[in-house]
Amino acid sequence: MAHISDVEIGKRLFLGNGRPIALGIGSKEIRGSAYLEGPVQMGTADAFSSVLGTVMIARDKNTDNKNQPPRSLWVKGNTRLEGDDGTPNALNITGNTTQVGDTNTTGNLTISGNTSQNGSITASGEVTASGITLTSRKAFDIPHPTKKGYRLRHICLEGPEAGVYFRGKLKNDKIILLPEYWKKLVDVDTITVQLQPIGAHQDIIVRRWDAEKIELQSKSGIPIHCFYHVYGERQDGEYLISEYKGESIDDYPGDNSQYSHNR
Repeated sequence: MAHISDVEIGKRLFLGNGRPIALGIGSKEIRGSAYLEGPVQMGTADAFSSVLGTVMIARDKNTDNKNQPPRSLWVKGNTRLEGDDGTPNALNITGNTTQVGDTNTTGNLTISGNTSQNGSITASGEVTASGITLTSRKAFDIPHPTKKGYRLRHICLEGPEAGVYFRGKLKNDKIILLPEYWKKLVDVDTITVQLQPIGAHQDIIVRRWDAEKIELQSKSGIPIHCFYHVYGERQDGEYLISEYKGESIDDYPGDNSQYSHNR
C-alpha cells in the first residue's frame, strides 16, 4: 500500500465501479463531488468487526486531533431518511434521545429508552414508549380564540382512575341516554351522576340506571329541567392502582404498558 502525505484533487474523486448520474456527466459534472462505491468506514479502526452498512462511522480517536469531538456525526441542515426492506426498522436508535422542536410522525413509533421532548409531538398512528419523559402536568396549548397575540393553556384533570364522563342538559324528559359505546367502555357499577336543577327546585333523584340510560324522577312529577354530569371508570383495561410500594414506576404492581409515564 502506497503512503502519500497529502492528495489534492481539483475536480472529482471516484473510488470503485460506477458512474453516478446525480453527480453530472460531461459539461454538467459537479466540481468537488465524490463517489465511493463503499463500504466506507470512518473513525476508530477497530470499532467494527464486520461490514454493517455502506457507511460506518465511529468516534474519532486520532491522536493528532487534540480536541477529540464527543460525537461521531453532526449534521447542520435538514435531514431526510428513506427506509427500505433491508431491516425491520428504517431508523433504530439505542440510547437516550433529545428532540428540540416539533415532531410529526405518521405511522407507529416505538421507543426504548428515555426521550426528552421540548415542543409538541403530533402522531398519526400508535405511539408505544418504554421510558418516555413527559412534563409532570399534561397540557394543551393553542392560539387564544379571542385575544390576538395571546395563547391559551389548560391542564388535564387527574384522578385515581381511568375515568370518562358524559354531560348535557335535559328538559321535559326523565331519561338521560348514554352513548352507545359506554356499554363496552364503562363499568356500569362505577357510574355516578351529578344533577343541577335549572330555574326552580325540583327534588330530582336518580331512580335507576344501567349501561344505556339514567332514569330520573322529580317531586310530584314536576317537569325536569337540569344539567347533568355522568361519570364512570373504563373497563377496557386493568383498574388503576393509585398507591403502591416501590422506589420507581418499574415497581408498579400492574401492567405498566397501559400507561404513559412521567419518569
